[in-house]
Amino acid sequence: MARSSLRIIREEHQTLGAMLRALGKMIDRGPGDEPERYFDVMRATLFFIDEFPERLHHPKETQLLFPALARLAPQIQDTLIRLDKDHAGSERSIRELQHLLLGWELVGDSRRQAFEKAARYYLDLYLGHMHLEDTEVLPLAEKVLGEADWKVLDAAFATNCDPLNGKYPRDPIYDRLFTRVVMSGASS
Repeated sequence: MARSSLRIIREEHQTLGAMLRALGKMIDRGPGDEPERYFDVMRATLFFIDEFPERLHHPKETQLLFPALARLAPQIQDTLIRLDKDHAGSERSIRELQHLLLGWELVGDSRRQAFEKAARYYLDLYLGHMHLEDTEVLPLAEKVLGEADWKVLDAAFATNCDPLNGKYPRDPIYDRLFTRVVMSGASS
């Protein structure tokens, strides 16, 4: 039986993956002859990453999914510790990226390399993090969690309502944001 919480987690990973890939393409392309637009879209992307996954997605994994798995599948404990550390450092990392981007925008190209290096590291870490969850954590959860665990997880994740996956009423602000980011990243 497909669990709604797993479906929601996977959908959120797809949305975030699209945002992260677009961010990577934007970094590869650079500001070109439209720096104002470039920095606007980059700020919007980092804002979304801070706004949605950091505030809704990660806390529910850390507070609900991971403890249930640790209780029932101790063999995955090291992986869960690593993922929790990623969650704990992710908000700080995204704020650092926002600061580095602002530094590049306001001070100039002398700050570009620091932003790009930190952003590429973040992208690699985040995409690897989601891959680990998708390939190891979620399949194990499907095997070991009981009905009571699923009831809690399904109820918690049902409140996320990812504004960008097309399953819920679209928030015009997030819709414009997602379209701008993905189209800007795809047009490289």
